[in-house]
Amino acid sequence: MQIIISNSSKEPIYEQIMKQIQTAILTGDLEEGTALPSIRRLAKELQISVITTKRAYEELENSGFIYSIVGKGSFVAEQNLDVIHEKKLRVIEEQLSMVISNSREIGLTYEELQELLKLLYEE
Repeated sequence: MQIIISNSSKEPIYEQIMKQIQTAILTGDLEEGTALPSIRRLAKELQISVITTKRAYEELENSGFIYSIVGKGSFVAEQNLDVIHEKKLRVIEEQLSMVISNSREIGLTYEELQELLKLLYEE
């Protein structure tokens, strides 16, 4: 598992770690039961604080992506991909609603918005 941290990103480091691990789980790169690096080892590899890594793992555990066993480490949890898909779809719908609202405020036409979406999607 390779995690890349961007210091120029506005996103906090723990969220960058979380999102990359979530993506690896959802795409099947990390399968159920796979052991994750220890909090200390990952912090050392990424040259970041143990507290930052711990927060990322805690958030992943709270979201149901991983589980931890004291003295053994953290592991990829079984995923219900249908539930995750529905949650992500709801988030996308909410974000698109905000985009549509902002587009209307500045007078962007449906066709202009569609073209913008197409350009961004193809990047």
